[in-house]
Amino acid sequence: MAFPDGKGSTRSQTFWQRKIAGHSQLTDMNLKDSIIAETENWVAINKPSGLLSIPDREGKEVSLKVLLKEKYGEIFTVHRIDRDTSGLIVFAKNESAHKHLCKQFEDRHTKKIYQGLVIGSPAQPAGSIEAPLMEHPGLNGTMIVHRKGKEALTDYEVLTDFGIFSHVQFRIHTGRTHQIRVHMKDLGYPIVCDPLYGDGKPLLLSAVKSKFKLSKNELEERPILGRLALHAFQLSFTDIDGNIVDLEAPLHKDMRATLQQLAKRKKK
Repeated sequence: MAFPDGKGSTRSQTFWQRKIAGHSQLTDMNLKDSIIAETENWVAINKPSGLLSIPDREGKEVSLKVLLKEKYGEIFTVHRIDRDTSGLIVFAKNESAHKHLCKQFEDRHTKKIYQGLVIGSPAQPAGSIEAPLMEHPGLNGTMIVHRKGKEALTDYEVLTDFGIFSHVQFRIHTGRTHQIRVHMKDLGYPIVCDPLYGDGKPLLLSAVKSKFKLSKNELEERPILGRLALHAFQLSFTDIDGNIVDLEAPLHKDMRATLQQLAKRKKK
């Protein structure tokens, strides 16, 4: 079973921005714009950056899980992606599917592919980063590479080297918190716009366009990418009926626009 043409396109971004700003009832039409695929057992969503996957401890902010509960009534967490990471995430619709899918993630029988932009040009165009991770002893919510940490393995491949930035694809074999972000920082090429492990600076068009001129009506330049440049791109797992499911979440508009501008710069 495969779903090559995801529906989670940029049409839903304005809707999700409203949802994050103020919680209100979902409509079927709004939800369909972000659904990649679904069956009677699970639903796959192309999550926008800035939206929590599941409720935080305080429960004050809206989360994707809460929004889905409004639609389906009952929903089960299978895995999660960082608030600032966009892309593919799957929720189970019943207990049987939940148990089945969770076991695959725990046993590492899923295939998880991410894409992102990193600062700089990696010395090796492809490789594996095997470095154990643990929480920073003095900074809650921040991870570090440490010999006493839990094993973590990330494969990476440079898709396009733009010089100042690189478009990179990652496969994670383990699911540690902030794994890709910490591994790329440790390698020396942090994810663009990463506030924890990079410089956190938004990407401005003037940084990639040599003849950029600010509009007369604007006092300051607006970034073309102002959030973590990391996207959960593909996920493969075995459905409860034994079929292989291959899912893909299209890059959101801001990342596509950034890649287009970088490609134009590279051609010159």
